[in-house]
Amino acid sequence: QVQLVESGGGLVQAGGSLRLSCAASGSIFSINVMGWYRRAPGKQRDLVATITEGDSTDYADSVKGRFTISRDNAKNTVYLQMNSLKPEDTAVYYCNADVVRAGVEFNVWGQGTQVTVSS
Repeated sequence: QVQLVESGGGLVQAGGSLRLSCAASGSIFSINVMGWYRRAPGKQRDLVATITEGDSTDYADSVKGRFTISRDNAKNTVYLQMNSLKPEDTAVYYCNADVVRAGVEFNVWGQGTQVTVSS
């Protein structure tokens, strides 16, 4: 069984920064794409950023230039550095990963971590 555990959420003032981490554990051969998604109150879950095993990245337009996704393949961990935070970034942030084990790829979600940005 594979688990994703997020950490680093919290309360921050507008203009501040937070760094989210997500570590994958369990029987893992490799991890292809890792990413962060978020769900704001009353809204659907949206893509924030993704990163491939080769470090190719993609960002939602709303976070470009403010957020940076990175990963440490040796630690099976993905990070999200969030700078210049805005109240509209308030959401539950979820980690996602395409995990390969026993020759099969599984899509796995973390439990989510709350990020609250006050104005």
